[in-house]
Amino acid sequence: MKKSILFPGQGSQYVGMGLDVYEAFDEAKEVYQEVDDVLQSNLSDIIFRGEASDLNLTANTQPAIMATGVAIFRVLQKKNNLKITDFSFCAGHSLGEYTALVCAESLSLADAAKILRARGQAMQSAVKPGEGSMAAILGSEINDIEQLIKESNCSTVEISNDNCPGQIVVSGKKSEVDECLIAIKQKLSKKSISLPVSAPFHCQLMKPAAEEIKELIMSLSMKNPLIPIVSNVTAEAVTQADEVKQLLIQQIYKRVRWREIIEYMFKNSNDSFLEIGPGKALSGMLKRFKKEIEIKNYNNREDLEL
Repeated sequence: MKKSILFPGQGSQYVGMGLDVYEAFDEAKEVYQEVDDVLQSNLSDIIFRGEASDLNLTANTQPAIMATGVAIFRVLQKKNNLKITDFSFCAGHSLGEYTALVCAESLSLADAAKILRARGQAMQSAVKPGEGSMAAILGSEINDIEQLIKESNCSTVEISNDNCPGQIVVSGKKSEVDECLIAIKQKLSKKSISLPVSAPFHCQLMKPAAEEIKELIMSLSMKNPLIPIVSNVTAEAVTQADEVKQLLIQQIYKRVRWREIIEYMFKNSNDSFLEIGPGKALSGMLKRFKKEIEIKNYNNREDLEL
């Protein structure tokens, strides 16, 4: 049976994530310490004991989730003899792609921390606070939402996340997202939930953020990943570092095609998945697919002891 390894993205964070793993395993301590040193800040203290408002700042959230995923992965490497080459594919939801690249030995932990801090800052500053928003549309079909957006006057609204069957997220200017949600309720009878985010991610409003960190991404020292990375942008496997860099730039303002990523894995005879990192969001999404699959989640010390 082919299997894939998955890493979560923004929204999976919570204060205290990774603390029990940090306290129990030296491999985890080393990861958090290196990230703290590289960022010249005590990010681990924010992760373990800080205020949620501080952890939820995008510039902190992104390296924090990556560090937690890498820490758990490295414990599994040592404790369970886990090898990335035991998997057919690797993928990460949005920023989780950086976690995947570190674990696939394409990108160093230090460079991932630096680029995610810069990425978070750029994405946060691309749109003024309160001017953008995101909303999840429940039980909807992607073609219906795309058609409604096309017919509306909401020029900035886009599908930012196609996560799984029945879970679509839109992004754009707040006033236009609000207008779009009213139309979705009236014409499609679908419920929506406004998301508590600081900026409208994965839409054209994020292009200034991509431009801001383009040079930094292109200057990264990267190797070809040990296993194929399934890109958020193309929903296809990528094996070359130069192509990965180009896609990481586009990823900031293009749609997260997670449903298509999982379907790509299905098409390649993949029915077994390992989710590593905080929360169980990706495992929950996997259960929305009408297919018999095997899912294992490693989120804390208890999972590691099983």
